Amino acid sequence: MKIAIIGAGLTGLVAGYRLSQKGHKVTIFEKGSDIGGLMGGFKIGNTSLEKAYHHIFSTDNYIIDLAKELGIFDKLSWHEEKTAIYFDKQTYPFMGAIDLLKFKPLDIFSKIRLGLVKIWLQKDNNWQKYENELAYVWMKKWCGEKAYKVIWEPLLRGKFHDKYKEVSMAWLWARIHTRGNSNKLGYFEGGFRIITDEISKRILKNKGKILLNYELNPSKSPLDRGDFDKILYTGASKEIDYLGAICVVFTSKQSLSKYYWHNINDSQSPFLALIQHTNLIDKKEYGGKHVYYMGTYVPNDGELMNKKDSQIKKEFFDYLKKIFPKFEQKQVNESFVFKFKNAQHIVTTNYQLRITNYELEKNKIYIANFAQIYPEDRGTNFAVREGEKIANLISKST
Repeated sequence: MKIAIIGAGLTGLVAGYRLSQKGHKVTIFEKGSDIGGLMGGFKIGNTSLEKAYHHIFSTDNYIIDLAKELGIFDKLSWHEEKTAIYFDKQTYPFMGAIDLLKFKPLDIFSKIRLGLVKIWLQKDNNWQKYENELAYVWMKKWCGEKAYKVIWEPLLRGKFHDKYKEVSMAWLWARIHTRGNSNKLGYFEGGFRIITDEISKRILKNKGKILLNYELNPSKSPLDRGDFDKILYTGASKEIDYLGAICVVFTSKQSLSKYYWHNINDSQSPFLALIQHTNLIDKKEYGGKHVYYMGTYVPNDGELMNKKDSQIKKEFFDYLKKIFPKFEQKQVNESFVFKFKNAQHIVTTNYQLRITNYELEKNKIYIANFAQIYPEDRGTNFAVREGEKIANLISKST
């Protein structure tokens, strides 16, 4: 069969690879200038770096198995998770029970409740019972008002903006349950690009095609001319609401923290998370410079998304100075702003009823995207799973 795939993100690439392995003639159309979607990279010195922060968890079996198959598993290194929370003008380590007990913003009763809820959600395998529960209501009830305000509300607000009160507890269950059982963070030497590059090489070897900078025009589209037997669309679902994302990436001579991941639990902050990437990967990979991400989620058509890059940098750097007074912008070597439309779907209650079927038109048109990942949170591991799943479905259809 001749199969068209619209979108060269990880799901589209995996689907294309599997279908080409089965002898199908695959053509991938990508409107951008690069493959990988949110995994797309750029260069810091001679090393590829993702435009949006990436790591995998030790429980991410789909992408780990793919790395083994592609012969790049030896490029995957594992590191201790170093997490902190910034709250009320202070940074606190937040990596386990001892850190929780030392966490000054909460009283002992709130700490005990928070710890017990985390253990419960990690052990409980029945996500269905959380599907119709609102995350903010459930967490406030079981963790208590104080723990909710300090820990969970900033996370939900930062991740889902003004839609946070619509989010299902099933989403938060999955985030804690799947990630909480991982004890290491993984990263690929040379960046995640080595995955997409290796997949694309294999697609081309299997006589497939990847066409970049290809904006499909309906009046002239090869899809409408009947050039393909089947079509797979990997873009956003019309039935789902999305938020965009902004990442400010910069390099500096300064090391601001000893932690990798910083949750910024402050409603005044323009960014949700600060990631000091070089506390996971040695700075020698980036010419001796420290690499940082500041990331947030915003409405696709919101004010911040429409601001100039220079304005966004100023806003983010000014607030970074409040978190780390020693930060000096003059020591920033280079900085970049990356904007992504439809980067995070809103997982509402009864979300399962809103998920688009994989088959849009019987035996002809299909869809696969991260909004169909449920109840797990979207990410590279489940993007691989979706690519495998849709490729199997298309192959079996006649």
